[in-house]
This record gives sequence, C-alpha cells and structure tokens, in this order.
Amino acid sequence: MNEIVGSHDLLLVTLDTLRYDVAQELAAAGRIPHLAAHLPAGGWERRHAPGSFTYASHQAIFAGFLPTPATPGPHPRLFAARFAGSETTADGTYVFDTPDLVSGLAAAGYRTVCIGGVGFFNKQAPLGSVLPGMFQESHWEPEFGVPSPTSFEAQISRAEEVVAGLPDGQRLFLFVNVSALHQPNWFHLPGATREAGDSRATHAAALEYVDRHIGRLFAAASSRRPCFAIVCSDHGTTYGDDGFTGHRLGHEAVWTVPYAHFFLEAEAQR
Repeated sequence: MNEIVGSHDLLLVTLDTLRYDVAQELAAAGRIPHLAAHLPAGGWERRHAPGSFTYASHQAIFAGFLPTPATPGPHPRLFAARFAGSETTADGTYVFDTPDLVSGLAAAGYRTVCIGGVGFFNKQAPLGSVLPGMFQESHWEPEFGVPSPTSFEAQISRAEEVVAGLPDGQRLFLFVNVSALHQPNWFHLPGATREAGDSRATHAAALEYVDRHIGRLFAAASSRRPCFAIVCSDHGTTYGDDGFTGHRLGHEAVWTVPYAHFFLEAEAQR
C-alpha cells in the first residue's frame, strides 16, 4: 500500500448490510456480472466484519480495521495507525500518524469525500454527523437514503459531480456507503409488496440493482488516474435465520461478509 497511496486514487465502497451467502450465490449464478468481473475465480472473499452494525463497523474500518479474513491469522492489514505492539502491521501496510485513516490520507494530500447512505451518515442529528464529520467533504440527501428505490443512482450522480470538480492533480479518497441493501429493500423485487416486507430474495434483488449501476461509479473513480478499490459489506443481516431478524446481534449471517479489493485502470488505459 505504500506504493499505491500517493500514486492512485482510492475508492472504498461499503455495501451496507450485504450478506456473504447472498453475494456469493449471485456471483456464482452470473446475476451480478459487473461486480463479478472484478472478483477472483472463487468469487467474494469470506471475511468477518469488525462490527455487527453500521456505526461500530465503520468506526473500525475508518481506523484501518477492514473486515478480517475468515481464516486463522494474524492477517497483515492494508492500513494501520502507528500503534506500538500491533501484530497486524506489516512491511506492506500503509501506516498513518493520525487517529483514523481518513485524516491520515488527508495529511498525505488526498481530498477525502464521503457520500453517505444509511442514517448514520445523514447529518440530521449529532450521531449522524460523527462518521461524515471525519471527511473534508461529505454529502447526503434524502434521495441517497434507504427508502429511495433509486438511491444508488443518485449517489453515483453526486460522485460523478465530485470527481468532475477536482483539479487534475488532486488525489481523491472517495467513500460511498451504499444504502440499497438495507431494509426496506422489498421494492427492488418486482411483485414484492410492502405488506409482505423484506426477505432474502428482496435483499438479492437489491444487490442486482446495485450491480446494474456500479460500473458508472467505477468509471468515475478511475477517470483521472488508476484507482485502488475496496468493495465490502460492513455487516450482514438476518431474515428469520434461527428466529433472528435484523442485525446488531451475534449471528453468523451478521458477522460473515463479502470482501474484494482490486485495481481499476485509468480511463486513458481502457
């Protein structure tokens, strides 16, 4: 990462609430071709979330604790705050001297931009201002939120505006919290109703919706120079699994998340 930070733009996408099993099933079935094109042959990497709900998980992610590989470690991290005795800081880790990755990248000359999605990014109350407040620039509109059936399209349009307004030489760290997977998501499945509510099937349909549009986001993020992208879930959720519904609880479907990182070529190279 020490060779990437400074030379590449950076994109972090959290597919809020996305379950690993649903993501992997759709990739294997060819139902998310635009995301699958950037995944290794085996599909999504299976990882453990650093938190069981959005606020906790993003606090950890922004401190450099991305979802952890679901195999015995220790696992070297991509980013880490300088911390004596850290067992997951390795030679390839980008180490920052600030409390969080966002301010660390800002200190390295990056423009840090947040495009929020779920309520913890809406800036409508002090709690919803904590996470976006880490960034030099943050955006949230009702159209980006969970009740909107076109939330991701609206978020991408804002991302395109942000990128277009940057000076050519300005490095960018763009963070997008995708709200479409979070409940309510029933409206992404044709024939589903509000009365019937959300289900694993509507969750899958929401991921298909995201996949149909994510190519625009990848194109914008890599329009000026090569981009290093991280796409993952912050936590999963339950739809009646073992009697549980929702998240912020210790179920396998909540703790297990999909993860991928990859390079996006610059526009001139495509």
